[in-house]
Amino acid sequence: MDEFRLRFVPLGGVVGVTKNMYLYELYKGGKLEDILIVDCGIGFPDTDLDVDYLIPDISYLKDKVSKIRAILLSHGHEDHTMALPYYYKDLGEPPVYTGKLTTAFVKNDFKEFGISIKINEIDLKQAYSFGNFKVNFIRMTHSIPDTLHIFIKTPVGNIYHGTDFKLDLTPPYGKPPDFHAISKLSSEGTLCLLSDCLGAETPGLTLSESAVGESFDSEIKSTPGKFIMTTFSSNISRIRQCIESSVKYQRRIVFLGRSMKENTMIAREIGYLPFKNNIFLEDRSLIRTPSNKITLIVAGSQGQINSALSKLAADQNRNVKIGRGDKVFFSSDPIPGNEGEVYKLIEKLMIKGADVVYPDIKERLHASGHGNQEDLKFLIRLVGAKYLIPIGGTIRHQRQYMKISKQLDYQERDVFLLNEGESVWIDNDKMKMGEKIKTKNIYVNKEGAISDKIALK
Repeated sequence: MDEFRLRFVPLGGVVGVTKNMYLYELYKGGKLEDILIVDCGIGFPDTDLDVDYLIPDISYLKDKVSKIRAILLSHGHEDHTMALPYYYKDLGEPPVYTGKLTTAFVKNDFKEFGISIKINEIDLKQAYSFGNFKVNFIRMTHSIPDTLHIFIKTPVGNIYHGTDFKLDLTPPYGKPPDFHAISKLSSEGTLCLLSDCLGAETPGLTLSESAVGESFDSEIKSTPGKFIMTTFSSNISRIRQCIESSVKYQRRIVFLGRSMKENTMIAREIGYLPFKNNIFLEDRSLIRTPSNKITLIVAGSQGQINSALSKLAADQNRNVKIGRGDKVFFSSDPIPGNEGEVYKLIEKLMIKGADVVYPDIKERLHASGHGNQEDLKFLIRLVGAKYLIPIGGTIRHQRQYMKISKQLDYQERDVFLLNEGESVWIDNDKMKMGEKIKTKNIYVNKEGAISDKIALK
């Protein structure tokens, strides 16, 4: 009888934080049988490049498209989903499976591209079959609703794919992680745990999302002018808490930025922002509304050039001017590499006269969506895998995850620290390094064109 072998290949999302895309390949008798893809997201280029973002290099898959059984999306953040419209046809238009909010976001992305997609909203109670893969989805908490972990059963062994997460026991909306499902599935035996590692440098447990709601209350109450909150436009739980506090203090809501407007409209349509329509305003109506009755929820927390917040700081929004009495509330941490742009933006806002509060100077303005050291340890213990692969962080986060695993009696040989394209073979209850798949940077410019070559600004 021919034996199965499994190979794991990260095409992104291991040492660059973003641009997440992971392949699971199942071979029988040396012949490729099935491919399962988890996530397909964008990355963010250096600021000296004249491009909008990076996407994974799928050259390796071009002659294997017939073997792709499905694409599974863990959650709705752009670094896990937004490359899919560029590649969906090239990948053979396989069925896509994900949660409710992610389904709505992805459908909207594809609508903008003018293409259709075979997308399926998952049932957490159902097991799925994709060729020789068997899959269960697990409810998890992160900084966006409907985040999923994925338990993948293969003839070689079971894999726990634990992308971006934190163990939030008191999420403001929705349920906490499904520890019962994690424990039950893992009790069948888990060969490898792939785990988010971005919080591996920070001791303790990650702050609950609910704690940020208390900060909104106190900061809005003490703001004499406009209250301006910026966060990721997909952070619907954070946005909802800000709206609730604003309504409490008789403020009306204005969304600024294309992505912010689109994502909040989608969330309203599926019931994730359940507020009456009369609390929302367009920015052109602000001239008739007192400043102390306004909350602006604005895209651009990462200091992106041409974002809605950058335009406010540069006086480029004719309907909104920032001045004394206004407060800008940064409810996000900079993505590694974006720190300089964020701090420049903060200083521009200060020069305009605004009171700017941000996580470096005040606690509980932001709750990370990524588990700290104790979250990571808890998942390692609960899953009980033989091997570990840290994903979703930088090299330094990988190294710190290695140190954490040693505290839990793992040896260095049990933890695989991978670079993009480096593969791991799994068979006979063992893991070992495999061949490296060649990858290169793929850029998307401001017109949407794709290229592996790009000019400096």
